[in-house]
Amino acid sequence: MDACLLAPAKDRVSGCRAIRQAQASVEDLGSAFACLAEQIGPEALGLLVLFVSPSADRETVASLSAATFPDTPVIGCTTAGEIASGGYTDEHIVAVGFSAANFAISTLFVDRLDRFDRHALASGAADLRGRLVRSAPDWGNEFALLLVDGLSLLEDRLVATLSPALGGMPLFGGSAGDRLDFAKTFVLHGGAFHENAAVLALVRSRCRVEVFGFDHLEPTDAKMVVTEADPGQRVVREINAEPAAREYARIVGIDPGQLSPFVFAAHPVVVKLGGRHHVRAIQQVLPNGDLRFFSAIDEGLVLTVARPRDMVEHLESALASLCALETPEAIIAFDCVLRRIEAEHTQKVHALSKLLAGYKVTGFSTYGEQMNSVHVNQTMTGVAIYAPRARSAR
Repeated sequence: MDACLLAPAKDRVSGCRAIRQAQASVEDLGSAFACLAEQIGPEALGLLVLFVSPSADRETVASLSAATFPDTPVIGCTTAGEIASGGYTDEHIVAVGFSAANFAISTLFVDRLDRFDRHALASGAADLRGRLVRSAPDWGNEFALLLVDGLSLLEDRLVATLSPALGGMPLFGGSAGDRLDFAKTFVLHGGAFHENAAVLALVRSRCRVEVFGFDHLEPTDAKMVVTEADPGQRVVREINAEPAAREYARIVGIDPGQLSPFVFAAHPVVVKLGGRHHVRAIQQVLPNGDLRFFSAIDEGLVLTVARPRDMVEHLESALASLCALETPEAIIAFDCVLRRIEAEHTQKVHALSKLLAGYKVTGFSTYGEQMNSVHVNQTMTGVAIYAPRARSAR
């Protein structure tokens, strides 16, 4: 566990843009980083976050990010697709920079994620937040941004540890991806990419911020019970005392041989926690007919089949709600890859990309999303960041 605290640049004025957004193709990484630097400009940054196509050479990306932005802490992750100025895209590096004039940021790196000590991590996170508050006492707007190895199977345990320790600071996060290969996913920190790791950024700002999480699903009356599972591997072996894949297929009216990521996106399952339904998305069918999930699963859990509402209408309404008081300067969003798969199969990628571009959304497609203390799927989480305020945030 490695912590870093960055004090706010109080000697600077807030007339600059709070958020710098950039993108470049990974075809030529040298040119890509020159392009990113030009788009971001010379302004001092408190943090730079990179969302990196898994086709890019990681060692080159890591070394070029350190060389191109030597005075800026850089974090990031690999993706299952990127969200840039034109909406959904692939084969890109997307960058989000937080101006040092408007943000005080501390970072916490968690290595050896499969061995983390819950008490030590919670204590470290709480201490870091306390130090951040003391460094920027007049900036009352805050959030936590989490990037985590999307194949670690530990997101649930991680956010259940971190969120209570942050004392009410809203947390959102995304699980790193690698297209739909499910082979290796990485987070970037300290000039290197890491497996089995996570990085947390704690942010305070003079800018008003609004953390959000939404999905376009509604539960139906169709329910099923997990009767045999391996929670540690997020694998369900039996549903309703029948082989899992076969029984799920029967309930949603699909031939078991036709099960695919699109079917899982079109017929998601949800669980009710704390009065709200949260998605527990299916990742894949294993060769023996078991189902592997993207998030926590256990025996006795009651799953409800959900149906999607119109993605375009729902996204437009959700993004418009973030503009109720004022238009955000930028929106950072972590969007489940299953939403993207659904969009592709329903031929709505263009319409959704147009919306994302119009609302200045930047981010990536994930293997899972975090919202406060819960790890979810088929959800978009993120933060809307509004124009800097010249005086202390209210």
